[in-house]
Amino acid sequence: QLQLVESGGGLVQPGGSLRLSCAVSGFTFDVWTIGWFRQAPGKEREGVSCISSSMSDSKTYYADSVKGRFTILKDNVKNTVYLQMNSLKPEDPAVYCCAAGRIVSLADIPYDYWGQGTQVTVSS
Repeated sequence: QLQLVESGGGLVQPGGSLRLSCAVSGFTFDVWTIGWFRQAPGKEREGVSCISSSMSDSKTYYADSVKGRFTILKDNVKNTVYLQMNSLKPEDPAVYCCAAGRIVSLADIPYDYWGQGTQVTVSS
């Protein structure tokens, strides 16, 4: 059974950093793309970043809104994907979810399996 579990959310001041983790079980990164998405109240879900499968060289992709501030990383030994978020802004708060899919995309439709999400709050 494929499962994704996020952790690492919390409250941080503007300009601060957080590292989110997405622990996966039931599959490996060989053929699966892992994406990070976020959804703020009243807004549509937004693709933040994704990392392609190991067979596709683990290429990384970012939304323009987070490029240069967020970094996606994959640890094949721990079966975990991280989202390092630096220079957090007031517009970054949301529930952040990770998902697994077979296609590289920042759109949510191609993703088949989803975690429950972790809350990120940015406030002084």
